[in-house]
Amino acid sequence: MTRRLLFVVVSLLALSACRLDVTVDVDMEPDGTGVVTLAAVADAALVAQVPELVEDLRLDDALANGWTVDGPVEAPDGALSIELQHDFSSAEELANVLNSIGPPLLDMQAARTEGVDGQTTNAITGRMQLTGGYEAFADAALLEAVGGLPFADEFAATGSTPAESMSFTFRVSLPGELVSAETGTEVDEGVIRRVAPLDGSSVDLLTSTVQRPASEGGDWARPVSTVALVALMVWVVIATAFIVFVAFARSNKRRKREQALRNLR
Repeated sequence: MTRRLLFVVVSLLALSACRLDVTVDVDMEPDGTGVVTLAAVADAALVAQVPELVEDLRLDDALANGWTVDGPVEAPDGALSIELQHDFSSAEELANVLNSIGPPLLDMQAARTEGVDGQTTNAITGRMQLTGGYEAFADAALLEAVGGLPFADEFAATGSTPAESMSFTFRVSLPGELVSAETGTEVDEGVIRRVAPLDGSSVDLLTSTVQRPASEGGDWARPVSTVALVALMVWVVIATAFIVFVAFARSNKRRKREQALRNLR
């Protein structure tokens, strides 16, 4: 599905010696739901050399498998971009969506575990590896149907490799406190970024976070309790001042009455 879409694009890419940049984003909400976004940008040179690129994109399978599609959209400089999104409602569904993308994302797994202490652990594991060059983007059914890798001779003639012609970036944002992010770089708060090597080498993926239960009253209780303490102190000061005032007034009134009685005598 999405693997075949990528294969069509990278095939055109290799034959025209231009560039393609692909980014996959995982964004999980605190309740475990979220969205996977696949964005691809073909540079202006590729679009110029392959003007039928838009017509060659067949997205029916992607739509039928739950992806929504935005684009293709042409930028002012002639580059072409397309974005696909797929919602997920569980860790298992997230893993299925990631595995449907195919290489260089391999053996993708996701888990969301609730502990007895009220903590929730979120994790995504797998690896990024592209072996066999462009052929890795073609699924087995496609290779069997056409009797091998399409454009194999043309690929060999250009000498183009995925590492030279494209990039693949994988970004993950999970809720909670970051616990582990092997081989990743935190590019924003809680957002881990990895770039696939695309040269046959492998990069292990592990991103995990912990969602801790809010303390009794929650974090908002601290400012509220501070305000209450200040209010109490102000009340005590005012009450003390009022008591002193009343006591002074009574004492002053008593002195005046005693003075008046002495004057009468």
